[in-house]
Order: sequence, then structure tokens, then C-alpha cells
Amino acid sequence: MPDTTTQRTRRPRLPSFSVQVLLGLALGILLGWVALQMGPTADGDPNWLTTTLDTIGASFVTLLKTIVPPLVFLAIVASIANLQQVTNAARLAWQTLLWFAITAAISVAIGIGLGLVFQPGNNSTLSPEAGSEVGTTGSWLDFLNGLIPANFLGLGASTQEADGSLSTSVSFNVLQIVVIAIVVGIAALRSGKAAEPFLGFTRSALAVVQKILWWVIRLAPLGTLGLIGRAVATYGWDLLAPLGSFAVAIYVGLALVLFVVYPVILRTNGLGILSFFRGAWPAIELAFVSRSSVGTLPVTQRVVERNLGVPRSYASFAVPLAATTKMDGCASIYPAISAIFVAQLFGIDLSITDYLLIAFVSVVGSAATAGLTGAVVMLTLTLSTLGLPLAGVGLLLAIDPILDMGRTAVNVAGQALVPTIVAKREGILDLEQYRSASAEDLFSDDVIEVDVESETATGRREPASVS
Repeated sequence: MPDTTTQRTRRPRLPSFSVQVLLGLALGILLGWVALQMGPTADGDPNWLTTTLDTIGASFVTLLKTIVPPLVFLAIVASIANLQQVTNAARLAWQTLLWFAITAAISVAIGIGLGLVFQPGNNSTLSPEAGSEVGTTGSWLDFLNGLIPANFLGLGASTQEADGSLSTSVSFNVLQIVVIAIVVGIAALRSGKAAEPFLGFTRSALAVVQKILWWVIRLAPLGTLGLIGRAVATYGWDLLAPLGSFAVAIYVGLALVLFVVYPVILRTNGLGILSFFRGAWPAIELAFVSRSSVGTLPVTQRVVERNLGVPRSYASFAVPLAATTKMDGCASIYPAISAIFVAQLFGIDLSITDYLLIAFVSVVGSAATAGLTGAVVMLTLTLSTLGLPLAGVGLLLAIDPILDMGRTAVNVAGQALVPTIVAKREGILDLEQYRSASAEDLFSDDVIEVDVESETATGRREPASVS
């Protein structure tokens, strides 16, 4: 029998992915501090280092967002095609929405409690006259407007005038893409054998998109460097003083949800706390520096499937839906404390009914504003529902980027938590994978074993045979 040798392709030994991201974070803070010390140019424009950091960070987020439409569409269509093997699909969807509401209710209760304890409006040195209304507001009709696709791709375009010239930007609505994908998937399922070539193409296209995604994710250390560097160099840190009590209340609330509420839910459902954070941390970390749940969505879906052991057939539906409607940071804690801040600042007393309205808007409102993005939209919806002055929103915009980092991290943590909890309760979670996975498992498919004589390659979990 011929002697065959099996060798593993070798690459330059680099620090682990987690260490690379941490190094990018540390270097970004350092470069951001240097850029801050350099100050703006003589014309008042950002200096070259700030511009470079901004370009690096923005380019990375843009790459991630570019992957979102095809990833969401293809993953949902492919997962619906597997519904014939899933007997409890409707129950999974109901359980997902139920846990969205449960965690949102707990988060808003914490927000209201902290608003009453910290009294952020009474402890602020700002005056109501300094406020200004914002152009983007949320309403209860936004859900219907965002749910119905304007076109087949769920794309939208806006034109703005700057420096005498017009510029057009194209955006996408994740919720509309989810709706389109569900309709197409159901139609393919109903079409039977006639749709088999289409579904085969969908699965192949999904594999290609996912491979491109992993390449983009490998740029996360560089993207982290640019995003955190720009944050240090440009955000309005000086305005933290008059809004210090408000900012502290927000971050205390975020910390309580992330490090107390979520661990209690995990432990109650028989899941290890460290295993969850170890598996979900790449997405949480990227969300903190990128400030974009949609931009982080590809990474969130990857860690939920690969690290946390949630079946792809369920995660492909739950994670994109969560990225548009599940926001414990932006839609629960932040609007609750902000509404109390605005009421106190303008000398308006809130009744028990008002606090119940805050809770109601936080639990239901994130779905109502799913067609839009940003915590400002959710905040304006809360204030308008309570009849509070929208001018108070303008007072909070100066430090919003600083708060948005923590809010987005909690959002994404919740978007990973709920599918994991539901999968565990329904008995479809891969517990072995959940307990053992780490950030490095994001790239385990990239480790190839090659049989030299036959020149065949297999994945890491299926070693090449030796004869």
C-alpha cells in the first residue's frame, strides 16, 4: 500500500483573533489621543490622522453593511426551505417574540428605576432654552411603512445638497429584506420540485457570501483601530460634565442588563454565563466600537451559529429580526432615562400612567420603529407619546455617540441571547458546541487538511485519511 503523508497547511503564526482585536482597540485609543492632541487644521477641518482613522473605521462598517442584504436574503430563503424538517417553526417564532418582550420589559423597568434614583434632569446644569428639536422623529405608523417593501430589494435612496452639489445615497431596510425573503422562501417551498434548482442556487450563493463575510470579519482588528480612534479624537467628551449624571445613569443601566439580567436569564435556563460571553464577545466588542447593530449583524449571526450552537435554520430568521426589533439599550434603557431627564429638566411631573406608557412604548415601540434606525427615533416616539417637549432631544445629541457605544453593545448582546435561550428551551441547542466554543471558532472552517497524494482537502472536523 502506498505511503501517503498528510500535512496541514501552515501560515505565519499570529496572535489569536481576540488578541488582535484587543491590540487594535489599544492602538486605536493611542492614535485617537494623538489625533486629539494634534487638534484641527488651520481651516478648522479634522487633521490627517483623524481623517485616516475615520476612513478606516467607516470603510470596515461599510463592508459589513454591504454583506447584510445578500446574507439576510439568502440565509432566510435557505432556512425556510428546511421548514419541512422543522415541526415547531411557529412555536419558535412565538417564543422569540415573547423573549424579546420579556427582556425589554426588564430593561425598561431598570431604566425607570435609575432615572428616579439619579434624577438626571434635576442634577444637570443645562437650561431648557438650549434644546432644539430634531428633524428625524418616530411614529406608530413607522412599523407599517417599514414593513411593506418599496421595491423587491428593500432599497431606498435619499438626495442631499452639500456645498452647492447634490449627492445621492442608497440604503437598505433590513426589515423589508426579511419580509421579502420570507415571501420568496414560502413561495419556493410551495412550488415543490420546480423550485429545486432555485433553492440549490440559493444554498450555493449563500456559501459564497459567507466565505466573503469571513474575509471581511478578519479585518475586524483594523476596523476596531479606526472606529475607536475616531471616537477618542472627535466625540464630545467636554459635554459629559453637565450631563454627567445622565451619562452615568445610562451606563449603570446598560451594565446591569448586560452583566446581571442576562446572566440571571442564562443561569435560569441552565446555560453557562462565561460560555455565552466567550462565544458572543466578538459581536459585542464590534458593536461597541462600530455603533451599528445592522453593521454587526453578519458577525452576530456567525457567533450565534458557530459559537453558541444555535441551528442555522432558526438563527437565519431570529438574528436578522432581532437586529431590527430587539434593542434593550436603544429602545428600553435609553428612552426611559431620557424621558425622565426631559421631564425633570422642563419641570414636568410624571404620573404612574406616564411611567406605564414609557414601559409600553419601550416594549412595543422598537417594533413600531423597526423600519428606521437610531435611538433618536425611539426617543422622539417616547417623548411624543408622553406629550413631552421634543426640544429636549437636542440637549442629548452632543454626547449621543459616547452613549451609543454602550447601547449598541447591549443591543447586540440581547440579539445573541434570545435565539440562544429559545433554542435551549426548545431542545435544539448544541450544548457541546455552546460550552466549548470561543472567538477562534469563527474561523475553524479555514483550517484545511490536505492529502498530498490525492490532493483532496477536507474541513478541520473531517481529517484526510491516511492509507
